[in-house]
Amino acid sequence: MDRVFSTIALFLLSLFLISSLASLANAKTHYHDFVVQATKVKRLCKTHNSITVNGQFPGPTLEVNNGDSLVIHVVNKARYNVTIHWHGVRQMTTAWADGPEFITQCPIRPGGSYTYRFTISGQEGTLWWHAHSSWLRATVYGAIIIHPKEGDSYPFPKPKRDSVITLGEWWDANPIDVIREATRTGATPNVSDAYTINGQPGDLYNCSSKDTIIVPVDSGETNLIRVINAALNQQLFFTIANHKLTVVGADASYVKPFTTSVLMLGPGQTTDVLIKADQPPARYYIAARAYASAQGAPFDNTTTTAILEYKTAPCAAKCTTTSKPIMPRLPAYNDTATATAFTTSFRSPRKVYVPTEIDENLFITAGLGINQCPPKTRARNCQAPNGTRFTASMNNVSFVLPSNFSLLQAHHHGVRGVFTTDFPAKPPVKFDYTGNVSRSLWQPTRGTKVYRLKYGSRVQIVLQGTNIFTAENHPIHLHGYDFYILAEGFGNFNPKTDTAKFNLVDPPLRNTVSLPVKGWAVIRFVADNPGVWIMHCHLDVHIGWGLATVFLVDNGVGPLQQLEQPPPDLPVC
Repeated sequence: MDRVFSTIALFLLSLFLISSLASLANAKTHYHDFVVQATKVKRLCKTHNSITVNGQFPGPTLEVNNGDSLVIHVVNKARYNVTIHWHGVRQMTTAWADGPEFITQCPIRPGGSYTYRFTISGQEGTLWWHAHSSWLRATVYGAIIIHPKEGDSYPFPKPKRDSVITLGEWWDANPIDVIREATRTGATPNVSDAYTINGQPGDLYNCSSKDTIIVPVDSGETNLIRVINAALNQQLFFTIANHKLTVVGADASYVKPFTTSVLMLGPGQTTDVLIKADQPPARYYIAARAYASAQGAPFDNTTTTAILEYKTAPCAAKCTTTSKPIMPRLPAYNDTATATAFTTSFRSPRKVYVPTEIDENLFITAGLGINQCPPKTRARNCQAPNGTRFTASMNNVSFVLPSNFSLLQAHHHGVRGVFTTDFPAKPPVKFDYTGNVSRSLWQPTRGTKVYRLKYGSRVQIVLQGTNIFTAENHPIHLHGYDFYILAEGFGNFNPKTDTAKFNLVDPPLRNTVSLPVKGWAVIRFVADNPGVWIMHCHLDVHIGWGLATVFLVDNGVGPLQQLEQPPPDLPVC
């Protein structure tokens, strides 16, 4: 009997090896050149010298299969430092290619270049790439489409068409000037002047109608739409007039399908939806506008639109202004109930392995803060409330980027004095996180502190929002990892009662979690990717203020568990 089982086991192993080798044989390497350069871009009646990739806005879409590799040579012909981050790509042992400035690499200086090399492994769906240096990602971004391995299929009927809708944010100014001004004053930066769909604001803005994006459909067909929130500082509601959206994927992981009329995406998040063209042939607005959860904070309250156009619509292509597309109803800007109903609907398609024994149990607060200005500081540099400067922190540490080395280089080469490994596993002071917080807790300490993880450690993080100055929803993104979201809720996390809410059966796998306003979220992952990985709020104004921390994951044993050697063309500081 044992011999029979051994024979069956060997046979199954052989089949697995054959299929693995076949997959490897089908895997391709894609080569791209990215030239970062200033390009004249006209929006809202005005032309700007915007930073783009290859003169395109948005930048090129990268289309690959699961298992393929990418070699992307980036040349910087702009006047700013730049890096490119491949958002959501696991980067297994290839942290040198992750891209965040001063975390895994020094920036590519003007006139310099760097080649990013990495493999897409075990991910299917939609990711994206963007600049990870100052506010350049306002215009430097593009989609990454990951199809199933050759010969494999989607876990849903193959759609007739496949469209990308990338939501963006546009300033009628140079975004770098906007953030530099805010850094000088210590106040909040000016809000954007428009949102965009595939780089175009749409019909509701000045000088924009003729370039409104058209998404064509045929009656009866089912299409896949990949929605990416590439906005700099704003969560967005998204809907299509009179059409239901069936969610089938998010952050390049499949989900148990569910149907909704509205999506809510934080910056960094992607959502794949199926849409059935089952309405009378006509033109329907695709629309997005802000989910603004911070009470009293200024935000861009405009609405971007594209048009879903049935090919048999009575006035396809050359409609007059009298035949306006049908406008959808969007949630109110502060509709947290709709946002929550959406984010809590996600499940994995089937039962998944979630670590139940935990090696590292972290409790991390995330929120804003206020820095008192030193005596004799000029008032013009202290324009946050009551003559202060805005800041932000995790566990009361406001993260400071190094400037002479990247953290990964310092770690790999053993350079001392660049960072410390004493990021706290819990807040230094326990308080009523979502209540009225004592002013004595509003000013964090500054530091380049990281948290060290052994390879293979099973990690749980309770993310807790705070009500310091103001509470809001924070999209928290972890580089180099996907994680399971076990639960989310409002108020202060209570381990005695809230652990009962954990989904340990089929939680969704994401790379960016929406931390609810005045609330908490719990994530788990296994630290199986060596390197230095930043976890930060994906509202760029907040990362600049210090709402971030870093995990340093040690090497394991053997080459598959160890960080690759740095590439020879890695930029120097």
